[in-house]
Amino acid sequence: MNKMKRIDFENGSVTGNILGATLPMLVAQILNLLYNIVDRVYIARIPKVGTTALGAVGLCFPLIVIISAFANLFGSGGAPIFSIHRGKKEDTRANQIMNTSFTMLCIAAILLMAIGMLFAHPLLILFGASEKALVFAYPYLMLYLIGTLPSMIAVGMNPFINAQGYSTMGMFSVAIGALANLLLDPLFIFAFGLGVCGAAIATVISQTLSAAFVLYFLTRRSELQVHLLKKEEFSVSLGHAKNIVSLGTAGFIMQLTNSLVTICCNHVLSMTGGDIYISVMTIVSSVRQLVETPIYALTEGSSPIISYNYGARRPTRVKKAGSIMSLLVFAYTAVIWAVIILIPHTLIQVFSSDASLISDSVPALKQYFAAFIFMDLQYIGQTIFKSLNKKKQAIFFSLLRKVFIVVPLTYLMPFVLGMGTDGVFLAEPVSNVIGGSLCFITMLCNVLPELKRIQKNK
Repeated sequence: MNKMKRIDFENGSVTGNILGATLPMLVAQILNLLYNIVDRVYIARIPKVGTTALGAVGLCFPLIVIISAFANLFGSGGAPIFSIHRGKKEDTRANQIMNTSFTMLCIAAILLMAIGMLFAHPLLILFGASEKALVFAYPYLMLYLIGTLPSMIAVGMNPFINAQGYSTMGMFSVAIGALANLLLDPLFIFAFGLGVCGAAIATVISQTLSAAFVLYFLTRRSELQVHLLKKEEFSVSLGHAKNIVSLGTAGFIMQLTNSLVTICCNHVLSMTGGDIYISVMTIVSSVRQLVETPIYALTEGSSPIISYNYGARRPTRVKKAGSIMSLLVFAYTAVIWAVIILIPHTLIQVFSSDASLISDSVPALKQYFAAFIFMDLQYIGQTIFKSLNKKKQAIFFSLLRKVFIVVPLTYLMPFVLGMGTDGVFLAEPVSNVIGGSLCFITMLCNVLPELKRIQKNK
């Protein structure tokens, strides 16, 4: 165990720590994307039905996002508290927090799978599925749901590997699943002739392999090891459970509201542009996932370093970590934003070769990403609030941008302002400017005075 490469959050250089944590996480997140993106790339190329099937699978996204949101509720909610207690040298409490997160995650996974299977059909209709789309969407979703538990273990427990400084191992756990999916997808979709169902089967097998590695590492190789809570541990863990859920709620709401926004967008687009625009939205959402992944890796990779040093009462290292994280995020966004505006075709062609779908997607993509740099402000603000265990602020700003700004605009701009499909795609940049700016400014006004106070009292 000691021979494994591990990041020293306490003594190493802050820049070295952030790069050491974020680079493996970046690779992991890019590989993680392959799960869904590879599915979409292959599905779009199924002869005769590719474009219809792609739109249909896009209708399953909200439920897939909800499953991922619950995994992150326990993972991203537990890992910063786990890191803060490790920073305070309270390993027993840190371990209890990890075990509590794991137990809640397993219970939630079983419940979500059961509810999803019972209500799959009405949910897909609610998400905007036509009879034609249901033919592909329903079997894909039913098969995908079988892998709910391994999917949630792989996503939700990985932060605890990274929080112990083993970011390379965290990367391996994702790489195993992603590479398996890359190989199994064409086999099941085309060679076995299973089409959309083949894509779902390949994903479930891959997620199971990834989860098996995470469990092996956290039960056998890591410094602090995980187990399901025993009966006698439940009472001690109740307080931890509340803290985990309240901290994880911000990220949970962020993902959940992404799902809500997707449902609203698909609903309005089906009325203003028809099935073709649901496929356009699937492409735009796929590009968004692709370009946001490095931002997520940079912020999540920095989070345990910020949390650990905050727990150890080292405000200078907290500030430095926050500044380096912000600089890296802005630098990356400037490059990718230029690609979206100048050569959008390049990104769209990854997901479809349909000429009419590409021509409809180009203006939609440019509109959607018009104020992408302001999205960074939201990500940075949210990450620092979450890393310092500031639950209320993190939850408020998650709700503000998505629920109180994007959702109303998605209906107002197309119908009241008469902007049609353009209004759906332009709702996002307007919310980025308002919500992102408010989140970032509030974070600076809250956090900087507190860090000054800690410095003074040292």
